[in-house]
Amino acid sequence: MEVLKRYAEILKIRMPIRNEFKRLGKFSAELLASQGSRQGAEGVDMLEFKLTQLDGSSENNLDSIRIPIFSNVADEVTSWIQRLQEPFYPSKEIFNPNQDNEYTAIYSRDKDYLFDHEDENFFSQSTRSRIIEFLLQRKRFSVNPSDDFAFGISRLINDGVYLAAYPLHDGTIKTPSSMRHLLYREWASLKKWWKYQPLDAVRNYFGVKIGLYFAWLGFYTFMLIPPSIVGLFCFLYGVITMGSDTPSDDVCDEDRMGNTTMCPICDNFCESWRLKDTCLLSKAKYLFDNGTTVFFAVFMSLWAVFFLECWKRYSAEITHRWDVFGYDPEEEHPRPEYLAKLKNVETKTVNFITQTSEPSPPFWKMKLPGIMVSWTSVLCLIMLACAAVFAVILYRMSMVVALATIHDSTIRGNWSLFISMTGAGINLILILIFNWIYEQVAYWLTEKELRRTQTEFDDSLALKIYLFQFVNYYFSIFYIAFIKGQYIGRPGKYHKLFGYRQEECSPGGCFMELCVQLGIIFFGKQFLLSIVEYYMPLLWKLVNLVKLRSWNQEKTKEENTPQYVRDFKLVEWGHQGLFYEYLEMVIQYGFITIFVCAFPLAPLLAFLNNILEMRLDAKKLLVLHRRPVAQKVRDIGIWFDILETLGRIAVITNAFIIAFTSEFIPKMVYRAHYSEDGSLNGYVNFTLSYYELRSEDPLQTSLCRYPDYNLPPWHDNKYEPSLVFYHVMFAKLVFVVVFENIVAMTIVTVKLIIPDMSASLKYKIRREAYITKEIIIRTERLKKEKELHKSNSVPNIPDTLSDEGKITSKSSTSHHSLRSRDSLPLGEDLSPSSDALTIDFLNMRNRYIDI
Repeated sequence: MEVLKRYAEILKIRMPIRNEFKRLGKFSAELLASQGSRQGAEGVDMLEFKLTQLDGSSENNLDSIRIPIFSNVADEVTSWIQRLQEPFYPSKEIFNPNQDNEYTAIYSRDKDYLFDHEDENFFSQSTRSRIIEFLLQRKRFSVNPSDDFAFGISRLINDGVYLAAYPLHDGTIKTPSSMRHLLYREWASLKKWWKYQPLDAVRNYFGVKIGLYFAWLGFYTFMLIPPSIVGLFCFLYGVITMGSDTPSDDVCDEDRMGNTTMCPICDNFCESWRLKDTCLLSKAKYLFDNGTTVFFAVFMSLWAVFFLECWKRYSAEITHRWDVFGYDPEEEHPRPEYLAKLKNVETKTVNFITQTSEPSPPFWKMKLPGIMVSWTSVLCLIMLACAAVFAVILYRMSMVVALATIHDSTIRGNWSLFISMTGAGINLILILIFNWIYEQVAYWLTEKELRRTQTEFDDSLALKIYLFQFVNYYFSIFYIAFIKGQYIGRPGKYHKLFGYRQEECSPGGCFMELCVQLGIIFFGKQFLLSIVEYYMPLLWKLVNLVKLRSWNQEKTKEENTPQYVRDFKLVEWGHQGLFYEYLEMVIQYGFITIFVCAFPLAPLLAFLNNILEMRLDAKKLLVLHRRPVAQKVRDIGIWFDILETLGRIAVITNAFIIAFTSEFIPKMVYRAHYSEDGSLNGYVNFTLSYYELRSEDPLQTSLCRYPDYNLPPWHDNKYEPSLVFYHVMFAKLVFVVVFENIVAMTIVTVKLIIPDMSASLKYKIRREAYITKEIIIRTERLKKEKELHKSNSVPNIPDTLSDEGKITSKSSTSHHSLRSRDSLPLGEDLSPSSDALTIDFLNMRNRYIDI
């Protein structure tokens, strides 16, 4: 216990104070409220502002001003919401609803009277784990004075002295009353998917870092409920109103535009085709590209900002609850791998903070070449990922020619959908293969950069892998959204690539192909990665079992196996354990924000996936992995900056997708300026231009149509862009500017309205600091009184000051009554709260007089 106390003080760990002191705040506040009539100018309001506990509990709130009707209604609503939430709370065995009312203070052995050391749970499991890890990482193992870094368990493991070092689980998942069993039953069970997570228990068992990840994941999943509902509404709107969509009816009706002859989709083997062949595709496109598309894009842009602002508030609440608010990490020592690479370097430098000498890598010989090799390789691998997308594009172009030779009406009518689905499937497989290869290469490249600390190493690795996966996942989607079909030319003057015509969008644009690409990559990624993520640790567990063959020569029953042997069979969590969890969710966040207007069901799929992901991650931690070392962090780190960046990108991409990929702007322009009755009758004909086939084959004199806004062949400037083209393009650009500015102004307004920290939390932090200070002052005063009692000289209570500035007594009988103040030097703590606090401390004097 003494070791825990000493290093808790060194690490400045905040610990809960005694229950008696926690009740002191309530007592003093009530007493002062009743004495408000004699407090002069401050009165009840000011005292309530200073002393009332702002902990959200109704029994501790002293409302100085209450509006009868409004306050009663507010209380009823709050009570109703609490009763509504009760079924969603986890078991009371691991859920403590009163923990939020605890006061904490930075541990100090000089002020040990503040803390209840006799409580067996005073030092939680995560706190013990962190202190032990701190000791092991700083214990010196060599007497050689020239080896400045001969310390730390990580160095010994890296040198092969030990195999592993890890905290032990407190039993198996079947051990009754163990926290591991309770968490497995109440947290990791899929049967409890609808309940809140027991975050306090997770923090106590695994530490703040892992607890904060699950807090973020749970908050993110909860915040997905509104966009899931809105996205499902937009999709159902498309299903319900599909029968009233005039453009798709025109395409499917042979008496309208269905029999329109369309120009061949390739040069040599293709024939003309009928517009009605795309009937199914046009119907399906309307499900996602309808009147609600713009509304959903604006909604998601604002949701992204609202989510991050609310997370800041929630993060402030939970980090304060877990005593890491404003936490300043201690100085990190160099990584063992870093020291191993520099063991032959003679140049030394002195660390400014620790004042220890460290090897300094030569910049021109080691540091710069390593960084150049690393980032040059990163750029080459990114170009390789782009080349893979280009290969898929060539596959699509060749499939157009191949399918043109097939005369089956079903295939000819759905060639675009078939090519999009197969191309997206191939792209998904390439993405997963490249991700696996790059993760292995990225670790090696980061080692080449000679990153000194583990934090620097992790940040550099995170940047590389995220940058690569951003390109790997999103490049093909950006291509379909903004490049495909935009620069293909026109019949008779196509812009060719390697002798092939570029990919064309089907009539109505590439919106449906974008939706197919998003759906396959998004759903396939989530499904396949969930399987790999859960079952990969099982393979590594088999590797550990092979290492333990020599330990298992004597057959013993499983229940007699030591806990450290059971845990060694499990998979090490590692420094990058949470990195891949965050990475998966951030990539998902990009799908549901950057391209969400093209696939409104993405938030719903993400919500369902995250419910499963949350429980599988919990089960994986408890069953398949060794218990990680508890670590303290104050936020989610670099991932918050990435989320903010994705939110800004989402505003731009959604604006351009609506303007240039969907048909929203052309339809609006047609309704406003070209339609006779303000409807979409004749819209399909409006979007198609004419081409005279005889310009290529003199024997053919018929006309065909193609999607564009060009002048007809009988015009003097045939095939040149018409005024309609410039009108529509101008409207698209205006829409982008207006959309981005409106959303940007709304975002700024939301950020101003929602502060990063609630006012109640600010007052609560001030309140806790104030109470702790008062407790220390009063207890020190009691200690002084104890010393005076021992010397049999109890001073009178001073009430006035003499002319010389000395404290004098007004009544000789005051020692028979409760004292409001003890002897104090002039100017020390004359606050109006002193009376109540001193009275309560003197009432408890007999209990603590031996402190």
